[in-house]
Amino acid sequence: MNVVDRQSANPKDYVLDEQIGYRLRLANQRHLEIFNRIMPDLTPTQFSVLVRLLEVGEVSQNHLGRMVATDAATTKGVISRLAKKRLVNTVPSQTDRRRLLISLTDTGAEFTRRMISKAQEITHLTSARLSAAEASKLMELLERL
Repeated sequence: MNVVDRQSANPKDYVLDEQIGYRLRLANQRHLEIFNRIMPDLTPTQFSVLVRLLEVGEVSQNHLGRMVATDAATTKGVISRLAKKRLVNTVPSQTDRRRLLISLTDTGAEFTRRMISKAQEITHLTSARLSAAEASKLMELLERL
């Protein structure tokens, strides 16, 4: 479709409620409301960082950001806030002083393990209107996107 075609498209042919981006945003808003109610002291990105560190152990800040799909600036801010909460340690790499290594503190590891049950509850509540088969299919489809 060229620029002229887009400009002459009939707005009546566009139904907002039928657009995937709109529906994804509504679903995300619902999930965030549930997340914030159950885990008010963390953001979903902070929780993702903690869980990923629990899974892999010490890792560079850059690699950690890629593992949780966040840009460098966001990752740096998340790590800074988690360090202030004493949930993560940051140390310069012995081999490359420009690289910062991130790991969970003992408190951070214990905290993350405790929060996993809350995260499971969040997932359950977010998908509560779906059957098990529908929830599984949704996860499969989201992965494909």
